[in-house]
Amino acid sequence: QVSRICARLDVEVDAFRNRSLARIEFPYVYLDATYVKARDTDLHQVVSRAVVIATGITAGGDREVLGLAVGDSEEESFWTEFLRSLRRRGLGGVRLVISDAHEGLKAAARKTLQGASWQRCRVHFARNVLARVPKGHQDVVAAALRTVFVHPNPVEIAAAWDRTADMFARQFPKVKELMDTAKGDVLAFSAFPPDHWRKIWSNNPLERLNKEIKRRTNVVQIFPNNPAIIRLVGAVLAEQHDDWATHRHYLSEASMAKLYTTRETDTAPGDSILAIT
Repeated sequence: QVSRICARLDVEVDAFRNRSLARIEFPYVYLDATYVKARDTDLHQVVSRAVVIATGITAGGDREVLGLAVGDSEEESFWTEFLRSLRRRGLGGVRLVISDAHEGLKAAARKTLQGASWQRCRVHFARNVLARVPKGHQDVVAAALRTVFVHPNPVEIAAAWDRTADMFARQFPKVKELMDTAKGDVLAFSAFPPDHWRKIWSNNPLERLNKEIKRRTNVVQIFPNNPAIIRLVGAVLAEQHDDWATHRHYLSEASMAKLYTTRETDTAPGDSILAIT
């Protein structure tokens, strides 16, 4: 009975993972990974497996789970094949990729999603900044960094970023250096409609989904193989996908219309374009 249930679930998950994405454009794509433990039958030991996930926002403002893959690690080759599999299934119209600053992911996105901008998750960036600051000063630095994002337009945001970086220059030169380097990546969201900013300037929406996956996978603790990981995580993602389909638009249709009336020449400070190496 268990084998029959698993076989039926495998069919459903496989159909979900390989469905066509060509029916509509996905201007916003979120990418992230989490890790689970599994047995390696060749090595006869327990190893970590990278579970990479893509979600997206459609041209109509709805959220969808786009894909799932399991591999040994987040190497560039793994991310490249994952993103190419999404392209083969019809993923198109990508305007912005939101993720953390994983080098393998960035390189893979450059190869497969040419012309899209890259948004470096502002939450992950803030953690990177605070790692360069003594513990006693972290609250002040975090508060100053947050003030950058309260401004209503790209010009003011860029100016606030520069002022904040200069303010840190004497006491925290490494923070100043990091902010100068990452400006275009962290502020890429500002080239898009302001109604979307809070939803696209970080990877938080996907991280919340990862927390649910971890909650479910922690019950298993150690998976027997990769297909078992895909079966459980795929079922969780399909369930979330169906739940999103029953809710109102994640981004309004009116705000999405603004995205498509924005001129192609509009770019964020720093022109963080994935096609540029």
